[in-house]
Amino acid sequence: MEDREIRAALDLHWAASDANEFEAEHLIYQEDAVLEYPQSGERIRGRRNIQASRTAQPNMKRFTVRRILGVGDLWITEFVLTYDGRPSYTVSIMEFKDGKVARETQYFGDAFEPGPSRAQWVERMR
Repeated sequence: MEDREIRAALDLHWAASDANEFEAEHLIYQEDAVLEYPQSGERIRGRRNIQASRTAQPNMKRFTVRRILGVGDLWITEFVLTYDGRPSYTVSIMEFKDGKVARETQYFGDAFEPGPSRAQWVERMR
């Protein structure tokens, strides 16, 4: 699969994620894909289990993609995942095999107040 095709698949994946279109969201994964959340120590095996875990999520969620970078079989998406109005700054690392995601790792960072010691150099991003 060429990079432009993977990029198009990622664009569809994140748009489906934002729209809660669970079937379309999970077409990008291999049947035996693995999803890991290192911060909570969770590993989910299998596309259907990944989809079921996300379908069961009770929170209202929105995805805002900030950027997608990648080449070949390794792609990174930086996005803001908002649960019930609360943003979590997120990085998804996807490893592709035969044109589908074989492994994904997601890292989450909650928002925090800026440090006053660096205020003179800071430009607020909102």
